[in-house]
Amino acid sequence: MAQVVPKPWGHELIWAKTDRYVGKILHIKAGESLSLQFHNVKDETIMVLSGRLSFVHYEDGAEPVTRELALREPFHITAGLRHRMTAIEDTDVVEVSTPELDDVVRLEDRYGRSS
Repeated sequence: MAQVVPKPWGHELIWAKTDRYVGKILHIKAGESLSLQFHNVKDETIMVLSGRLSFVHYEDGAEPVTRELALREPFHITAGLRHRMTAIEDTDVVEVSTPELDDVVRLEDRYGRSS
């Protein structure tokens, strides 16, 4: 059964969870952002299903790259890649990843959460 996890920026709908992979849909409200974060182990791929998303990413020590991800354009987020998603309008993002859901190192968070 799917599980809805409330977040300060919207919610996650976890629709698949096994010991090998996780599938989620992130609903991000307009103007809200996920943490600037990276993962030590977790590997994930995201794709915008609807809405508009500003995406920042960079390797440690590199200059940040900001771009708007196009609809249905996949982006692979490897362990260690710093990244943040900000919804320009209400946005749904599909995410598939390895199962390490708690592997989040927050570098900045507008909601006061820590790692």
